[in-house]
Amino acid sequence: MENIYVLEDDDNIRKLVCYALTKEGYCVKGFPLPSEFYTAYEEQKPDLILLDIMLPEEDGISILKKIRHEDEDIYVIMMTAKDSEIDKVTGLDSGADDYIAKPFGVTELVSRVRAVLRRSRKKYSAEERAYHIGELFVNPERHIVEVNGKTVSLSYKEYHLLTVLLEADGKVLTREELFAKVWGEFYGESRTLDVHIRNLRMKLGTAGKYIRTVKNIGYQIGGEILA
Repeated sequence: MENIYVLEDDDNIRKLVCYALTKEGYCVKGFPLPSEFYTAYEEQKPDLILLDIMLPEEDGISILKKIRHEDEDIYVIMMTAKDSEIDKVTGLDSGADDYIAKPFGVTELVSRVRAVLRRSRKKYSAEERAYHIGELFVNPERHIVEVNGKTVSLSYKEYHLLTVLLEADGKVLTREELFAKVWGEFYGESRTLDVHIRNLRMKLGTAGKYIRTVKNIGYQIGGEILA
């Protein structure tokens, strides 16, 4: 299930877009303000962003440039004014994958989204790895964490910790190794790691049991890597 973020300050348009895409089976979150969008973006990156140009706080082109500066893989569809050719050109030149002009119909919107996400699936199908352990599914390249098909939202450190454990492919990682890989240094007797493990288990719900404590050593998580 692909994650889509909709950044649009017009309540009616945002609610319509979110409703239409949710009905198509996508996991959709809408944001009226860039500040709210950035908060969610830092916690979990989506597969696709529908981005309005005229926004309060910051314009869409500026947001697009920031996204492209750090991530080339997230797909972005700009929502532009119908008669604004310069917005379309500027958006595409700044790294947008497509644009849709307002006012637009729901059928056209869904079609554009499907087309872009099909491109995404083709791009990743030959190169990405995914981890599937019981009801837990994690795709590191696309920042997807799901339990029983439902998306789980993790903080950056929690997500990093989970992927480090998965990449060990069943090997027990010592506390020192985990601190070095996730925090970049060893915290000695700090309980930071234990707190993050506890929070991670809690957020994963029934899949939290896959993270095992190895007494006096560290932690491990087993699983099969799917190519």
